[in-house]
Amino acid sequence: MIMNYNILLSIVMVFLPYEMEMKEKEISKMIEGMVPDIVTLTTYTASENETDSTPNITASGFKIDTKNAKRHRIIAVSRDLKKKLKFGSKVRIEGAGKYSGTYVVKDVMNKRYKKRIDILINPDDKQTKLKKIKLYKI
Repeated sequence: MIMNYNILLSIVMVFLPYEMEMKEKEISKMIEGMVPDIVTLTTYTASENETDSTPNITASGFKIDTKNAKRHRIIAVSRDLKKKLKFGSKVRIEGAGKYSGTYVVKDVMNKRYKKRIDILINPDDKQTKLKKIKLYKI
């Protein structure tokens, strides 16, 4: 039984990077020709001083693993963006270095912010602010 598991694991490890590469190519083709929203990107952690009294629960009701929050690939969006990006929407972020990639909208920001997204990171990670980031709804 263990041997079969090791064989299966080896097969998955060989094809997983290929499958991920294929998804990336599909997403790139999907957003080709689309006009992105240009936003400011900031980061936040699941802590009371950055959220509210329930930092492990997003505005959509999603429960966060506070020890490894970034694994969820969650973003919060400003309320002006929330009009077109409902909870559960997938978005593509480009031009943000290590933060570029696909995320899911599961939180909303304070009403004072406009044209802004906030990426959930782990408590030990460094806070970041980047301007002129491309945001695509996929």
